[in-house]
This record gives sequence, C-alpha cells and structure tokens, in this order.
Amino acid sequence: MITLNISTQKKHSISPYLYMQFMEPLGVADASVDAAWDFVENEWFPEVMDKIRELGPTMVRFGGCFASYYHWREAVGKRCERVPMINHAWSGIYHNQVGTHEFLDFCKQVKAAPLIVANMESEGLDFWQRPKNDTLRMGTAEEAAAWVDYCNNPENALRIANGAAEPFGVKYWQIGNETSYRTVGFRNTERHYGFTAEGCYETTQRFAAAMREKDPSIYLIGWGDNKGAHDKANWCKIMSEADGIDAIAFHHHFNSGLENSPLTGTEYRDNYECTWIHLMHAYKSLDDHIKLMRANCGSKRLAMTEGHFALPGRNRNEVLSSWGAGVAYARCLNTIMRHSDVLDIATMADFFGNVWQVNAVMLPTPIRAGKPYLQPVGAVMSLFGKHQGTHALDLTYKGAVDAVASMTDDTVFLHLANIDMKRAQELVLELGGRRIESAEMHYIATDPATEITPVNTDIFTVKRVVVEGDRITLPPAAVAAVRIQLAPENHI
Repeated sequence: MITLNISTQKKHSISPYLYMQFMEPLGVADASVDAAWDFVENEWFPEVMDKIRELGPTMVRFGGCFASYYHWREAVGKRCERVPMINHAWSGIYHNQVGTHEFLDFCKQVKAAPLIVANMESEGLDFWQRPKNDTLRMGTAEEAAAWVDYCNNPENALRIANGAAEPFGVKYWQIGNETSYRTVGFRNTERHYGFTAEGCYETTQRFAAAMREKDPSIYLIGWGDNKGAHDKANWCKIMSEADGIDAIAFHHHFNSGLENSPLTGTEYRDNYECTWIHLMHAYKSLDDHIKLMRANCGSKRLAMTEGHFALPGRNRNEVLSSWGAGVAYARCLNTIMRHSDVLDIATMADFFGNVWQVNAVMLPTPIRAGKPYLQPVGAVMSLFGKHQGTHALDLTYKGAVDAVASMTDDTVFLHLANIDMKRAQELVLELGGRRIESAEMHYIATDPATEITPVNTDIFTVKRVVVEGDRITLPPAAVAAVRIQLAPENHI
C-alpha cells in the first residue's frame, strides 16, 4: 500500500506549453510535413488534423535545424511563385508549399500557440551560410525582424497582398537552434564552425533588438544549452545576462543513462525485463539536465524546445513503439512537471511523420493507406495534457510509483506511472483533510513489450474507471491521469 500525501495548497502556476510539439520539414529522413500535406487540395489532410486534435498540442514550433538555412519569404505568396530549396540537414528538396500561412493555419485549426524559430546567421556555420550548389542561406537580423512585422503588423502590405488582412499575432519566437552543439564541422571535415558563447550572446542581442523594434510585446527565446557545448563555456549563464530575451532554450536527447544499454538495434527484444530497467532509469538524465540549466539561468525562464530518446537502431529505434517507452516518457513528463516553476515550454516528441519512432503521431504513406496513430509518447502526452491543473501541488510518497499533482479550482489532477512491470500498486489518497466528492481514473495499461504498428493502432486505448472512496488500484506498467473533485471546504 502506497499513501499519496497531497497538499491542496496551490503553489506556482503551470505553463500551458509543457506539451509542445514541433514541426520541421525533415526531407528524406522522415516525410513529416510532406506526408501531412495534401498537394492536390492545398490543405492539411483531414485525417491528420483529427489525430492532432486528439493529441492536443498546446503549442507547435516551426523550425529546428531546418531554420538554419530557411528564408521565410520563399514560402509565402502564390504557390506557383514559391521557391523550392535544398534541405541541407535532412537532404532532398523542400517544396515550400507549406510556409508561414499554412503553418499558422495549422496552429489555428488545432488551437495551438505558434512558436517560430528565426534563422540566426545559420548558427555561424559556413557550410549552411554559403552551401555548395545553393544560394546564400544565412539569415539576418533584418530578415527576422521583417518576419515579425509580416506576422504581427496590422498594416504589413506584403501579408495583406498575400491574402491575410488581419495580423497573425505570433507571440513566441526563438532565435537560433542548437547553436552550442556545433563543433568541428560537417561530414567529418576538420574545420571549426559555429558561434562561441560570447558570439551567440552578441548576435542574439542584435536579433532581439531588431525583432522587438517591430513588436515589443513578443516573447523571445535565445539558445543557451550548457550540455554538449562545443567550447565548454557556460552558455546558460552567459545568455542569462542577455537583456533582450525572456527564456533560454535547450534540448535533451537521451539513452537509459546506464552501462550496457539494450536500447540499441533490436537487442531490447531479447530480455524486456532488462529493457524495462533501462527505460525506467532514463528520466534521471533529464532531471540532471534541467537542474544544470536552472542552476545557471538566473532570472530567465527555460524552454526545452526539443526532447526525446536518441537511440541507435532502425528509424531511431523501434523500442519506442513499445508500451514500456510510454511509461518511461511518463516519468520524463512528470520530471518536467516537477520543474514547472522555471519551465515555460517543454516537449518529449518530434510531432508527426511516417518514419521516426520518436514521433508523437505516425502517418501512413500514402495517407489513406491506413490510419494515423499515436505512438506511446503521443498517447501519454495526450492523456496527461487533457487532465492537467493550472497550479502545482506538493506530493510525497514512497513506493514503486512516479506521481505528480496539480490543481484547478477544487479539482486535483494526478499523473501516475506504475514503475513495476508485473505488480499492481494499491494507492491511498490523503488530501490533508479535504473530502473527495468524486474521482475517476483514465489510464493505459498493457504488457510493456507490446509494440504498436499500423495493424494494431488501438492497443493503447485509454480506459476509464470510477474511483471508489480514497483507494486506487494502478495496474502493472500503467500510466494514469486521475481527476479528483473535492467537496467544498465547508462540506459537513
């Protein structure tokens, strides 16, 4: 028996953007945007949009490595006049039929806040600034500022001419992407590329000033990840002193954190009990990374604008289609919630595509050859996101469960993961004297070795049970969201 001691004293408010997804045209690596876009009807495939609404992302980011050689003007205006581009990071040609208007329409349809990544001088990388067989790809502060004006200035003539009379009102912008990771070049060359931390600081300040001149109300995110920094500098601390930004971005890509990881190739299938141990340990590296960032961020907020397992194997490793990965991701999402006093934005998936197992949504190709479906990480993000409070609560317990609590008005929400793959956990709810008026548990539970594929897309369906009294039985390897309606405090 595990007692969950839940304080009903509300703490800090929780950002609504901790279940973000991000959209990046991934070329030949994963069809991604191309697989979701109907080139005949010039619209997003309705089947995709229905599944995205089920996922329920609160924010969608447009960018990634792709942003480092992207010119936004090439993807606005008449479709016949748009300029195709080489996708330098992911190979192939990007058609630019999905640009600013289409991305923002996507966000509007799924009720997600947009976050746009600006090309910050190609991260200082000369192979992207002036690539072979291509035009100049380096983005300038003036180009970024013009993008802000295009989106947010009510009188922007170009946007109006392109059919959008009303401004888009894009609040969230990121300057640069993974700037600190670039070390000794590209394709095994020996040249050194990229900004130093001081160079990133100066360039970010310059971009921020130009962008804020167009719209002082925007929320700006600058890159500053300490982990894996090529020059060993304290990027987060240096960027924390930048006047022009509101938050510092970092990414987290991880394995189990233990030696001899079976999370490679198909080794994870040989002994899933061993695989389970490694999956259940993986959240610790995320916790350590966030602690490193928050120790150096000063008064700045943090934005984890990309996060997911990074494993060797087919399509970024098929272990991520197994339910055990869903439980591991639940632990990561609970870790994010424990740091929600400083995190404004976070994610645990690569959104949608037809190849990568790190996606939240998998798309059949062609799209009508099957049904889009949620990967385990998407199923958990959908479950937790639909049952999330506005304020954090303190929660203490001991036992084989991972739990966090939040609250909106008189409704308490629990996010639970049973970290025992074989035994159910009996939980007792202790709410500091508050009485439970009603409660229900929404959960996913199955053999953790079960893998989702295009022929069994309903295996991670959410089940619902009414909670009787103050006791919960959490099945083995289950992930659950519990919604507790408290009786009024003067209830007799």
